[in-house]
Amino acid sequence: MKNAIILCSGGLDSVVTSYYVKNKLKYNNIKILFFNYGQRTLKQERKYSRLCAKNINAEFKEINLEYLKNISSSLLNKNIKLNKIKNLKDTKKESDKFYVPGRNTAFLIYTISLLEALNKNYNIFTGFKSEGRESYPDTTKEYVNVMNKLIKVSTNLKTKIIAPLINKDKDEIILIGKKLGVNFANTYSCYAGNKEHCGYCLACKLRQAAFYWANVNDPTSYNNKNFNKSF
Repeated sequence: MKNAIILCSGGLDSVVTSYYVKNKLKYNNIKILFFNYGQRTLKQERKYSRLCAKNINAEFKEINLEYLKNISSSLLNKNIKLNKIKNLKDTKKESDKFYVPGRNTAFLIYTISLLEALNKNYNIFTGFKSEGRESYPDTTKEYVNVMNKLIKVSTNLKTKIIAPLINKDKDEIILIGKKLGVNFANTYSCYAGNKEHCGYCLACKLRQAAFYWANVNDPTSYNNKNFNKSF
């Protein structure tokens, strides 16, 4: 039996990763691990992570790390109005505003600790997508390699962290998801945290651009219909 634990936020990348693990890699015992870190998008992320687990016949488990909200400077942990992004020519400064310090490390350390406590050897999958020069430091291939070394030297687990889509652009991930039968309407990318995608935050603009370049119909319900194609 192939065992997998998938860190899922309900977003496009992690949901496609979940389908990839289930339908492409043929893992048959899967747990979806969702983290509450006090994010403004909590309700929608939880909703679509649960739905993902249901759709791939996986167990859903939620972990409370809400204390991260108290130390985070990220706009994901602040209930303030977000900037309206007009184009994607230079997004690094805007992207940096949404970085949650140590978030992925906290997630992975907790997951490793959980598996060791349970004496379970599950491979750990993430939806990391390296953004080149604009990558967050905890989403790169180097970071994954270092974390795998940590598992080897600090535990007795026979497990590893795998980020199968890390070399893919978001439009490529959409094409992979389409082949795997992902219903993209059942994913959530928006930074605002409302029921509908706002349509103007950085995450929404990146989502819109990805569907455009993939030449795939975007089924997302956006509250703001002012779609600017000058990426």
